[in-house]
Amino acid sequence: MKNWLVIYTKSRNEKKVAERLEQDGFEAYCPIVRIMRQWSDRKKKVSVPMFSSYVFVRVTERERLEVVKVAGVMNFIFWQGKPAIVRDEEIVAVRHIEEKGHNVEVSALQVEKGQLITIPSGPFKGQKGVVDKVDKKTILIYLEQLGCQVRFKHT
Repeated sequence: MKNWLVIYTKSRNEKKVAERLEQDGFEAYCPIVRIMRQWSDRKKKVSVPMFSSYVFVRVTERERLEVVKVAGVMNFIFWQGKPAIVRDEEIVAVRHIEEKGHNVEVSALQVEKGQLITIPSGPFKGQKGVVDKVDKKTILIYLEQLGCQVRFKHT
């Protein structure tokens, strides 16, 4: 049975690792977002990985041992001593965000740090996460399955 797992890569090697994995016959996914970068003389939109140093790969347990041999792969992300499995619906949500290229917005939620919440709308609708930080303009939510934080803008 194949599961989506998360690979930790060398810094700035996400796209190359995904490309190498695909060349080796693995199903790999490195979500890309377009952001505006400012240089001293100009601004430019650039494509960067959505998750720094992470690439998703769909493999069997046996194939997992081959993946770590690929150049640029550091290791798998583990959860409770086992490789962290990302559910298909979470991959679908990430793909949706990548394809639509929109900002996730959360409005009028009364949340506190440490609170477990279910995201009520947007691409991560239905996903559970722990509120990591709340300030005037943003809420940081830790999505346990992905091992990352997602920033939601609110008004």
